[in-house]
Amino acid sequence: MIIDLRSDTVTKPTKEMLEVMLEARVGDDVYKEDETTNELETKIAKMFGKTHGLFFPSGTMANQTAIKLHTNPGDQVICDKYAHIFNYEGGGASFNSGVSCKLINGNRGMFTAEQVIEAINPPDFYHSPLTTLVEIENTTNKGGGACWDFTEILKIREVCDTNNLGLHLDGARLWNALVEKNETPKDFGNVFDTISVCLSKGLGCPVGSVLIGDEKFMKNAIRIRKILGGGMRQIGYLAAAGIYALDNNFTRLIKDHNKAKEIASVLTNCSYINNVELVETNIVIFSLAKEIDETKFIELLERKSIRISNLGSGKMRIVTHLDYTDKMHDKLLETLKTLKVG
Repeated sequence: MIIDLRSDTVTKPTKEMLEVMLEARVGDDVYKEDETTNELETKIAKMFGKTHGLFFPSGTMANQTAIKLHTNPGDQVICDKYAHIFNYEGGGASFNSGVSCKLINGNRGMFTAEQVIEAINPPDFYHSPLTTLVEIENTTNKGGGACWDFTEILKIREVCDTNNLGLHLDGARLWNALVEKNETPKDFGNVFDTISVCLSKGLGCPVGSVLIGDEKFMKNAIRIRKILGGGMRQIGYLAAAGIYALDNNFTRLIKDHNKAKEIASVLTNCSYINNVELVETNIVIFSLAKEIDETKFIELLERKSIRISNLGSGKMRIVTHLDYTDKMHDKLLETLKTLKVG
């Protein structure tokens, strides 16, 4: 039994999901003739109170399309120093859109409206890039699955309105935040211009993200997706997985959160641990004691059939997910309690 906690992207479709996928009504999505894909896009758009949704093969491509929709080459995007669009999308913002990122030194990937105001370049000062977009990530990946304070998001929306800035949400794990904070999709749909949501993380789908927004922002999204190579054909098989996941795997995310918090509680009492960051959702980030070699620690867990991520500088990451069973959870907790390190 391999316990793979490197990411919630390692999940595999359940038998029930596969059955739904096989029964999908499909067509050529490039011609917008795939019934199941159209159904998924409409379903998610309506959930958030938006008019348009568009399926993408990855969250990275959805985010990159959103940046392109909001900006022109030479513009600047405000985001946190931990932002996925800056750290983990291959430099796509500069390559695809020709924009730079002004990084805010936030807290666990989250920043304040006041920090946004300070980061905006004066629009009449032509020596600096023109600020046109603010990007937020909820939950924050590198910030350990942290959930934003919605009141702060509302304040940032006001700043964007005052300064004529777009506001995009990288909601790769927004489903986790919604469940944990008891918020609704429409809460976020009312605030953000564009939102990307991932289906292949906590919801357990094999592939897919959806970008949503209203006509004003989304009218060119399908063109940008084509330019980026994201036009696909009979993708209803994948969209069917998304529909099934939303109907069956959404509210159960709280189980992943509870397991993550139990793992954090155990780690806090382990002598080989220096610090465990606050856990809100399904991500546990912790640092090893200074005398512990991180490579050897990873290898030790591997020998016990446990896989986690090494973030470097002594930091480790565990991500709970749909395929992480109660039996695996019990084994992991016992292993962490009895692990002989050093």
